[in-house]
Amino acid sequence: MATRPARPPATQVAYVLHRYDWSESSLILDLFTREQGRIAVVAKGAKRPYSQLRPVLLPFQRIQVTLGKPPRATEPSGESASDVQTLRGAEWAGGHSMLTGAALFSGFYLNELLMKLLARGDAHPVLFDAYAATLALLASTDDGAVQTALRAFELALLQQVGVLPDLSRVTMTQDEVDPAGRYLLLPEQGVVTARGRENELAGQTLIGLQAALQHGSLAALQQACGPALQELKLLLRALLHYHLGSPVLRTRQVMLDVQALER
Repeated sequence: MATRPARPPATQVAYVLHRYDWSESSLILDLFTREQGRIAVVAKGAKRPYSQLRPVLLPFQRIQVTLGKPPRATEPSGESASDVQTLRGAEWAGGHSMLTGAALFSGFYLNELLMKLLARGDAHPVLFDAYAATLALLASTDDGAVQTALRAFELALLQQVGVLPDLSRVTMTQDEVDPAGRYLLLPEQGVVTARGRENELAGQTLIGLQAALQHGSLAALQQACGPALQELKLLLRALLHYHLGSPVLRTRQVMLDVQALER
């Protein structure tokens, strides 16, 4: 006799990825949860001045949410009954302070990647933990540490959604990467021999990245990213844009516009 899949818990930890106006007093939220992945919820009355939800439903803050299914008549337009849940309560669950400045842009960049690359209802507990750990590092005054955290998260995200090739093998031939060799990571070809082109990665770097990904340690992955931050930034940007189908992310464009105004 087939067993029914376990019902997700009514109360779980979440982060707010995005919010939309639904009515004069309510919001639709995209939440990232550990148990259910990315989900849509209706937060009734959340926009009212004295709502207890207003100071809680903020981006980059770890919250504990209580969820339930809404009546069909209250579902937002365009959402099916299986897609939307009702937010019955939310509390701050502790964590770091609010992001500001450049860290704020980096946080919204992570949220945009999750919104565009994660299907709703697809749980990714490893990625959820990586997201939480990365947020804690974004406020660092050490730009190198921030860039390392971002590259590691990008790699973890691409692996978790199933579009990152095995970095320890040449994709087309499945030959093992030579630690002394030089390689590229290309959107349509995967890992290829570099042959003197720009943004090359050392074979030893690729092997270290793959080992860290397989081990599941975010700290090890960050350490493996360190020797090739600039090369990884350009290669991973091209890979992400390829799978997103978009040449420029909205968050990045806003950041470029702000930098242009500052100049």
